[in-house]
Parts: sequence; structure tokens; C-alpha cells
Amino acid sequence: MSMFAICAKYALGQVVRHRDRPFRGVVFDVDPRFANSEDWYQAIPESSRPRKDQPFYHLLVERDEDFCIAYVSEQNLVADSSGGPVNHPDLPDLFGPFTDGHYPLQVQLN
Repeated sequence: MSMFAICAKYALGQVVRHRDRPFRGVVFDVDPRFANSEDWYQAIPESSRPRKDQPFYHLLVERDEDFCIAYVSEQNLVADSSGGPVNHPDLPDLFGPFTDGHYPLQVQLN
């Protein structure tokens, strides 16, 4: 078995948009490979199920008037080009004020 590093395309504090779904969010954690439950994975329709051997991102998401946390594969994300901040009530717990298109990390993560 070969050892190789998987590099994440998106950084902590970066604003991203889902490729197919109408939401955007802020990256607050990255798994180098799929690290959620098998039940969660199997619940995704097989025709749109992402590969497990890619980074998966934990996002603070704004969706219309709703807020949530999402777990999204890198293949389903694109950088957000709107230049605007994300409105999520948990952002101040992790990040500083929106500056130059991203949120600076405010807390030390393990």
C-alpha cells in the first residue's frame, strides 16, 4: 500500500458554494478522506455518491433563512465568488470578522 498526502483545495475560513445545491458556507474543518458513518454515505443516491478518497469539508451553512452544518465532498464544492459574508450564528465562535473574502480563524483547533 502506498502512502500519499491528500491536499485540501479549500482552507479554513474560506467561503464556498455547493456545486449543485443552493447553499454556501464557511469551511471550519477538513477530513483528508471520508470520515462520516457508513449509514450517512449509503443514504446518498448511488448516482450522486462521491468518492471516499478525497477531502470532505465541514461547513457552517446559510440556506435561505435556515442555518445548518454540512459535510460535503471536495468534488461538490466550488469557491464562492460573490465576495459577501455568510450569515451563520456560530461564525463568531470560531472566526474573526469577514475580511478580504474570508474569515480568519479565531480559536485554536486540535
